[in-house]
Amino acid sequence: MENGDVDRTLTLLWRRTLGVPQGSRGPKQRFSVDEVLQAGIAVADEEGLPAFSMRKVADRLGLKLMSIYTYVPSRDELIGLMVDEVMGEPGLPPHEGTWRERLTVVARQMWDEFHRHPWLLQVEQSRPWIGPNGSDRYEWQLAAIEGAGFTDLEMDQTITLIGDFTTASARADVAARRMAEQSGISDAEWWAVNAPVLDRLMPPGAYPISGRVGTAAGEEYNAVRDSERSFRFGLDRIFDGLDHMLATRPSNDG
Repeated sequence: MENGDVDRTLTLLWRRTLGVPQGSRGPKQRFSVDEVLQAGIAVADEEGLPAFSMRKVADRLGLKLMSIYTYVPSRDELIGLMVDEVMGEPGLPPHEGTWRERLTVVARQMWDEFHRHPWLLQVEQSRPWIGPNGSDRYEWQLAAIEGAGFTDLEMDQTITLIGDFTTASARADVAARRMAEQSGISDAEWWAVNAPVLDRLMPPGAYPISGRVGTAAGEEYNAVRDSERSFRFGLDRIFDGLDHMLATRPSNDG
C-alpha cells in the first residue's frame, strides 16, 4: 500500500470532519463516497466478503470497474470504510445503570451489529482503520466503566475481552444459522432423522453424564444449542470475574 493511499483513506474516513470535496480525482463524479459505501455494504450483506469485489460494487452503481477506484483506492480500503460506516448506524445511547448493565448494552450493540452485517465477522481486524465512528464507539465503551475502579489498562483490556467474547459468540451463532439455512432443516428435524442411528451407536448407559446433560439441554433448547442464552451466560460469568477482581483488590487506604 502506498503512503498516498494511506493518507487518502484516512481523509476519506474523516471526510465529514475535514469537509474535503467528494471525489478528488478526475472529472466530476456521479456518486458521493457515502453512496459508494452504501452500495458496498449492500453487496457484502447479500454475498459476504469472500465473494465481495470492486467490480460488483461498480456494477451495482452502474459504473465501469476502473471508475470505482476514483472513489476508493482498493478493495481493502473500501472494506475499512464500510466497517467504520456501519459502526455509526445504531447510535450511542447515554449510559445508565451499573457498570454491568452498561457493559451489557456495549456487548449487545456489537452482537446485534454482527447479526445485521455478518460479513463483519470475516474482516481482518488486527490493525483496523481509525475512523470517526470507531473512535466515538471506543470512547463510549470506555465511558461505560469509567469510575468503576478499573485502572486505565484494565479498562482497555475489559473492552477488548467483551469485544472478543461477543465476536466469538456471534460467529458461532451466525454459522449455526447459516448451516440451518443451507441444509433446509432445523436442529430438531436433524435430531429426529438421526436419533435412531445414534441410539444404535450409543446404547443406553454408554455416556451417562453427557446423555443426562444433553437430554436436559435438548428439551430446554429444542435445538443443539441456544446461542443467545450461552451469550448471556458467558457475559454474566465475565462480569462476575471482573466484580470479584474489583471487590478483592487491596485498598490503597492507610
